[in-house]
Amino acid sequence: MDTLIKAETSKTRIPKGKSMTGKASLLARLKEQRLLFVLMLPAIIATLLFSYVPMFGIYMAFINYSPGGGTFFRQFFTAEFTGLQWFEYFFTNGDFYRIMRNTLAQSVLSLLLGFPMPIILALMINELRNGWFKRTFQTVSYMPHFISWVIAANIIITLLSSGGVVNNILTGLGIVDEPIQFMQKGPLFWWIIAISNTWKDMGFNAIMYLAAISAINPELYEVAKVDGASRLKQMLHITLPSIKPTIVILAILAVGGILNAGFDQQYLLQNNTVLQYSEVIDTYTYKYGLQNGMFSYGAAVGLFKSLVAFILVISVNAMAKKMNEQSLF
Repeated sequence: MDTLIKAETSKTRIPKGKSMTGKASLLARLKEQRLLFVLMLPAIIATLLFSYVPMFGIYMAFINYSPGGGTFFRQFFTAEFTGLQWFEYFFTNGDFYRIMRNTLAQSVLSLLLGFPMPIILALMINELRNGWFKRTFQTVSYMPHFISWVIAANIIITLLSSGGVVNNILTGLGIVDEPIQFMQKGPLFWWIIAISNTWKDMGFNAIMYLAAISAINPELYEVAKVDGASRLKQMLHITLPSIKPTIVILAILAVGGILNAGFDQQYLLQNNTVLQYSEVIDTYTYKYGLQNGMFSYGAAVGLFKSLVAFILVISVNAMAKKMNEQSLF
């Protein structure tokens, strides 16, 4: 692979004593590496079609769109322009505080629990020496990721029910006298979501850290052993510093998605008793935008979430670059 990269790079090397303008350099690279760009073409087309072309729908957040007679485009482009009216309505209708409180509470708890756990799990798996047990443990750890939230939600509800395993253990040990109604207590709902997200994605997210660990030069560990470093010291002074770039990048992405509290888990686990604590931006957008037919309002709320996520990614990336000289871009 390194030989191929060097060969491709050498093709576009500018002879000594000559210079090329930016436009000429780009044309030269396109000509010399045309086969690589042809291979990239399907991905570029797919990105344009599914990521950029649909962005014209952002305009819906600034109009009063209502489906009716005629084609979609006719209704869309002839709708009344309302400017920032829908954003103002979201900020002042009384739901903003509740929705943001629930979204941030669930997201922050999920981040605090769910971000370090894959790192710890990857370090634990890396320290296993029995190959068969290591592979089995890793496979079992990321299996929950492939379970549908429909099934996972039913498992969680069953475990936390009055006659479920959790309440049977608590009453059996004498910790509580009566079963706890977990799914009917609002503040507990935030913790249930955070723990559920961590359990479901912890093993799968650990794969990225295991991939980064596998790229560490084994000679570093050999030298550390010669110097008398224990396995704990090897982990602290070799493994963790080596995967620091991966940790920083994933941290930037995690903070950028702080408002992505999720939809499936909230929608499937919530009930009318805990609705004041379970409603987040995604479920709120679904209920108002689709179920109530307020398409422009739903688009405005969704656009607000995307703008906040964009600002957070840019800000955290700049901070990481300044503090650690490591960033996403």
